[in-house]
Amino acid sequence: MSVRKINIIIALMVAMFLGAIEGTVVTTAIPTIVKELNGLEVISFTFSIYLLTSAISTPLYGKLSDLYGRKHLLCIGIIIFLFGSFLCGISQTMVMLIIFRGIQGLGAGAIFTITYTIVGDEFSLEERPKVQGMIGTVWGIASLVGPFMGGALIDLLSWHWIFFINIPFGILSIILIQKNLQENYEKKKHSIDYAGIITLSAAMLVFLSIFLLSENVAINHNIYNAVSVLVTMILLFLFYLIERKAEEPIIPFSIFTRSSTMVNIISFFTSAILIGENVYLPIYLQNVLGYNATISGLALVSMSFAWLGASVVLGKRITKIGGKAVIIISTCIILVGTALLPTLGTNSSLILVVIYVLIAGLGFGGLFTTLTILVQESVDYTKRGAATATNSLIRTLGQTIGVSVFGSVFNLFIVRYFTGIGVSGVNPSNLYGSEAHDVAVSADHIVLSLNSSLHVLFLLLIAITVIALILAMLMPAGKEKAEVLSRSIEN
Repeated sequence: MSVRKINIIIALMVAMFLGAIEGTVVTTAIPTIVKELNGLEVISFTFSIYLLTSAISTPLYGKLSDLYGRKHLLCIGIIIFLFGSFLCGISQTMVMLIIFRGIQGLGAGAIFTITYTIVGDEFSLEERPKVQGMIGTVWGIASLVGPFMGGALIDLLSWHWIFFINIPFGILSIILIQKNLQENYEKKKHSIDYAGIITLSAAMLVFLSIFLLSENVAINHNIYNAVSVLVTMILLFLFYLIERKAEEPIIPFSIFTRSSTMVNIISFFTSAILIGENVYLPIYLQNVLGYNATISGLALVSMSFAWLGASVVLGKRITKIGGKAVIIISTCIILVGTALLPTLGTNSSLILVVIYVLIAGLGFGGLFTTLTILVQESVDYTKRGAATATNSLIRTLGQTIGVSVFGSVFNLFIVRYFTGIGVSGVNPSNLYGSEAHDVAVSADHIVLSLNSSLHVLFLLLIAITVIALILAMLMPAGKEKAEVLSRSIEN
């Protein structure tokens, strides 16, 4: 691999590190931030607004990168992210912080999308699994480094510096990208699909608000959800009509072949599984087994290393056995990992968690690498950005909807546990607070309730994995291997 390609990998890893570490650092610092800015009641908005804006901007960046090139659009996204980071760092109120986190999310949409599109452009089919695996490990590094960095910056300086620290990394990434990424695209005047951008963004905003914001609205929960679903359907129908007539549609419908549609659906379900494990295994480690955040983070790092190994090993099998076979194998490995989770109890060994997470990482590494490659190879260069962005958007939807559903199930079965032992009035959101003590909830029962609820979630993850496996088996095979190889050679 040439020096230029190595520098591109470094640039992409640094860019991805910006978006990945932001979540772990902010999570560590948020208790200090809300205490200083007096914003406990709106704490969820600091996360949800970031997710909303990054999801909404994803398809826009994908299409614009097809029209104007990847290099400049990624650099623009990084600049927007850094600008948002700087503004977050100088925030004086929670309202300011929430607004500026939204700006950060607008930049993150480019990072999460165009990074993988560049991999598809610059690296051969044989190189891509390794490169994507290396980029994927950035998330594991961020989950490990983030809490340490966040804590150190708060202790030595202030919480403002968790945002300022992004700036030198972002500048380094921009320099490496501009210096090493060479693009040749036809410069001509393009027709921007403004109507499509507005309708799709509005549809995603309304739809995601069901899962992220509905609990904070003043009107009735169910009424808000029903109205939001109706509005989303109307906006999507309008989007469909607009895209059919658009000269340069933001999401060309030609990217939705039978194969790519199945890949996107599988991506949706497996992204939900991934976020479920990432969110609730730390809860199990810390709140059930009693380990601290550092040990919890270290235990989950095994997923990142397994992810890299599987990306290389299973990714290379695409050219020999086809993408469908690799997806089935990877999903079966994930199923083994999720099927083992219900065996965890209140006295389980830490090494068991490490092993189960490692198994899951092997599956996820092979699966997501292959899904990304198949999506990119299903279209030509001029539509690769839109196809990658659409897949990224669907993954975000899977994570957003998944974590919302899992949260509802988790809280429901905590309440059911206490109801089953004759204790009523327990509020899962304040399980360790004064309300829990007022209804005479013991520490042992809290642990047992969490363990019981987590077991239900683990069973739900198994069911979702089975659905993903069935979908993988239903994927069209045919001449898939030959088509992938021929496109790789042509590109």
